[in-house]
Amino acid sequence: MPVLIVLLTAALAGCGAPPSGSESASDPARARERMVETQLAARDITDTRVLDAMRRVPRHRFVPESEQAGAYDDTPLPIGDRQTISQPYIVAYMTQMLEPRPTDRVLEIGTGSGYQAAVLAELVKEVHTIEILPGLAARAKAVLDDLKYSNIRTRVGDGYAGWPDAAPFDKVIVTAAPDQVPQTLVDQLGENGIMVVPVGRGDQIMTVLRRTKDGVVRRETIAVRFVPMIKKGPA
Repeated sequence: MPVLIVLLTAALAGCGAPPSGSESASDPARARERMVETQLAARDITDTRVLDAMRRVPRHRFVPESEQAGAYDDTPLPIGDRQTISQPYIVAYMTQMLEPRPTDRVLEIGTGSGYQAAVLAELVKEVHTIEILPGLAARAKAVLDDLKYSNIRTRVGDGYAGWPDAAPFDKVIVTAAPDQVPQTLVDQLGENGIMVVPVGRGDQIMTVLRRTKDGVVRRETIAVRFVPMIKKGPA
């Protein structure tokens, strides 16, 4: 499934000096710390567990070698197959909106580079992640396996279908934009579950859905721009 291409909103404007390319290459841990302090904590990322997870996950491992100098910059980066890895802020923002708990089982639609799945895996019990592009899925799985993430399951397939044989999920995160929230994914959301998904075409709205005893409550948050969520074509 395609991932975030670019985010253009005043609310997400840069804050503080990004890590330098030389720092990203020579001292990734220091670059991550600066990324967290200047791009995340200096904005509105307040969940300490999320901040700590972003400190731990080596973002430079999820981008091509040619892009590693900018791995901790406040920007998306190309990862092949005409796709990108989302900027660190949007990964942290969506993760925080999920309210991740150590006991959660999470469904991710759009594995992309695997970075978002790795961040989630630091915070929850289990991550099931689906990618529609086989080459991208294979590269992400290789990196996740190399980093010893044993609580991530990957699958190549149509994100609109979700992962019904593993449902229900405590949380669902979607990293591409459907015109409307897919009902199939809502149906796979468990009791008190939360879904975070960008909705719309062109400019979209990040939308948070929460299943309550009285039904699904929907809340719109920030304006974003993601690639469209696509369905798998006929064989």
